[in-house]
This record gives sequence, structure tokens and C-alpha cells, in this order.
Amino acid sequence: MPRRKLRVTGAPEAPLRAALAVLRTGLGLPRDFPPEVLQEAEHAAKAAPPMSYADATDIPFYTVDPPGAADLDQAAHLSRRGAGYRVRYAIADVAAFVTSGGALDAEAHRRVNTLYFPDEKVPLHPDVLGEDAASLLPDRTRPAVLWTVDLDADGRTVAVDVRRALVRSRARLDYAGVQRLIDGGTAEEPVALLAEIGRARQRLEVERGGISLGVPEQIVTERDHTYRPGFRAPLPAEDWNAQLSLLTGMAAADLMLAAGTGILRTLPPAPDGAVARLRRTAVALRIDWPHHVSYAALIRGLDPHRPDHAAFLQECTTLLRGAGYTVFRDGELPPITTHAAVAAPYAHCTAPLRRLADRYASELCLAAAAGREAPAWVPAALDALPRRMAEGSRLAGTVERESVDIVEAALLKDRVGDVFDGCVIELADHRPTVGTVQLVTPAVIGRIEGDHLPLGERLRVRLTQADPGTAKILFAPA
Repeated sequence: MPRRKLRVTGAPEAPLRAALAVLRTGLGLPRDFPPEVLQEAEHAAKAAPPMSYADATDIPFYTVDPPGAADLDQAAHLSRRGAGYRVRYAIADVAAFVTSGGALDAEAHRRVNTLYFPDEKVPLHPDVLGEDAASLLPDRTRPAVLWTVDLDADGRTVAVDVRRALVRSRARLDYAGVQRLIDGGTAEEPVALLAEIGRARQRLEVERGGISLGVPEQIVTERDHTYRPGFRAPLPAEDWNAQLSLLTGMAAADLMLAAGTGILRTLPPAPDGAVARLRRTAVALRIDWPHHVSYAALIRGLDPHRPDHAAFLQECTTLLRGAGYTVFRDGELPPITTHAAVAAPYAHCTAPLRRLADRYASELCLAAAAGREAPAWVPAALDALPRRMAEGSRLAGTVERESVDIVEAALLKDRVGDVFDGCVIELADHRPTVGTVQLVTPAVIGRIEGDHLPLGERLRVRLTQADPGTAKILFAPA
């Protein structure tokens, strides 16, 4: 999933959408799936699952996703368990449809991730699977990897079970609807507990030093070939729901670490240079960040409804760029087993419809829970998986970065020659005349060229170029 959430609305023929289409073509991204992949997907969608499954169709699961989403990876059911809680979290079982070594599997290894553009996506799997047969759509029986995580009254994990099961979601909810139900006191217990468990997990996150960014969605609206920027702050229900995914990912990491074989999502502490850059961004956006205040404490005090804070939260995603996948085997643990933002061991396992690695992590967890070896296709692919995921992450990063450049160029295309307040937040290595500038309003980042660029200081800059067709924004000191 993208670190920065960016969405464009407006007519399909708008110049901005045309520029995004050119970007997809220039990156050589596949527009369609090969015929043999579609044929295999159609067959898999109609065939019976090849594994045996427990029957959990009596549990009234529900999904919570953005409106219109059809690739539903997760379904939840929450209940009380004495003074504590029971979290049942069903994850789409992609391995029930994708055969190792087949055309579908090969295509998934080529694509690695679903790629998100501001106007559309390039999916990991054909829609007949990703948005239909494998998706946890309501009122349809689906194969799933079912996690059962028992929590105490404080939300701490006390027991974990994971197994294959057939599940049947009863409701397809969206975040705004869930928020209204909870705020209005009309939510039934399995939904109402999302707030109670979510808040408990948030308190534990603060206790262990973790950080949830709550990155706002940046929305650009096109009207008559002009563009208006805006931000949509995330609802509390979005983070409560994300806490269930984090809980499951942490449980998965612990299972694999105990078994001695697995694949973790790891992130070392942010380097000093990245934090220093972020501090300069705070200066540019006039956000007070005293030196005695930690990054985590600052983040928790920001209001994503404020445009300046929203823009800063968007830039905080730069500290996640060092994340990677770490494989370990036979009890030999790697030097780093934790994810710095989670502040605990963590694994990606809850989005297999959109991320390749999750299918492998699920198999390793199922094997660990059952005390058996994983299927042969899992260890055979494990060593190459971090490299494939890194390649996919780099491509996703390029998509995100280039998309942002195109959108910001579109926002400024009619303002060439205008002067803005900004701050130089970064200088190119060995080229002090080239750098990166953060504007105050609009909160745009662009390239700046000029002599004696004052790193970390506010200055006035003039826009000299803004071309969405080439995704180029260029400033000079005014």
C-alpha cells in the first residue's frame, strides 16, 4: 500500500490524468494480464480449494475498507473474553487459488505489489480472483487464514492460534459508516469493540515507543483544467482498524521467530540525516519542534485536519524508506528483527491480495502453529523473496514519487513566475547549487537551483517551471 495517499478526481480526459497514463506507459507497467494467466485465474476461481478447511461460517465477520473497494483482504469479528477480548481476523487465502510454479504465480512474482496511482491501480492479481473469488466479499463463503488472538483487559496478547477456515462475511462496512455507528452508540458489540480494542492497542503502542502516522489522504480535484488541492484527515476508526492488522503482524512475527524460520518486515532506526531533513521541513511549514521533544511525541501532537500538519505527516513517510524484508532460517536470527515504527518484531501477512510476501508469511505461520514444515514451495522461494520485494518496493516508490511530481506540477502550472515562501530542506551531494525546497502554501516540494542556497533557512523562491507532462517543478531564489 502506498505510504502517501494521493487521489485525483475529475474528468478522465483531464491533462493530469493524461500525464499519469503517460507515466504508466513510460514505466512499462502491464495494462492487462497475459491470456494464460487469465485462463488459470478463471479455472482457479471455479475449482474447489485444494486444502482442507475448518468451518467458521457461523462467525459473523465484517470487513472495513474504503468505499468501493472490492479487493477485501481482511474480515474481523471482535468479542469479549472474560475481562479481556478475542480478536478473530480472517485473511484471504491466496494460496488456495495460486499454484506454485504456475502462470499466476509467475505473474505475481513479476508484479510483486498492487501499484497505486492517484487515479487507478495496477493490481497484483486478476480481478476474477482479487476482487471476486479470493476476496472476502459479504454473503459468500471464502477460504481464509483465520487468526484468533486473545487479549487481556489491557489489550496485551495472551494466546494466538492460526489455521485455515471457511468464513462468511456478513457486512461490508466503510470507515465513515463505522465511525458514525460507534459515535452514535448504535454499533453492535463486534463493531463497537473496534474502538475499545483499538484504543487499548494505541496505548500499548505509545508504551513501547511505536508510531502510527495517520497520514492524511491528499485529494486533488480537477475542474475546467484547473486543480484544487486538499487533505482528508483519517478517521479514528481507520487507526483502530489498522491496529488489528498491526496486532496480527506482530503475532505472526513472534510465531516465526519462535519457530526459527520466517520473513520479517524490518526497519532500522531513522538515520540522523533523515531526521534532520524532517526538522527542516518542520521549519518550512512553521511547525514548532523543540529539540527536547521526540519525533514520536511530536507526531502524536499533530492535527491532521490542519493543512500544515497534514503536509508534514505526508513527509514523515520518508522515514519509512529504509524498510525491507528479512529472511531467517533454522533458528539463526538476523541482526535486526524489529520494525522501528512498530517498535517490535513485525511481519506483513494481512494483505495477500495486494502484496506477494504475505502469502509466504501466512504459510510459515500456519506451519509454525501446527508444528510442521511449510510446503516445499515456501522455503524454495524464501531466499529470493527479499530481493523481489525490494524491486517491487522501488517501483512502487517510483510510482508514488513521480505521481506526486505530476500532481504538484499540475497544481502550479498556471503560477509560473509567482513568488512563494519556502525553506531549503536538502542539498544535493557535492552540488550545493541544487537542492529541494518545501513551500509553505501550497505545501509542495520541488527542485531549486541557485547560488548559495541556505539549508534550513526560510527564503522567498520564484517558480520557473511547472509542467505536468514532464513532472517537472523548478524554483529559483527570488
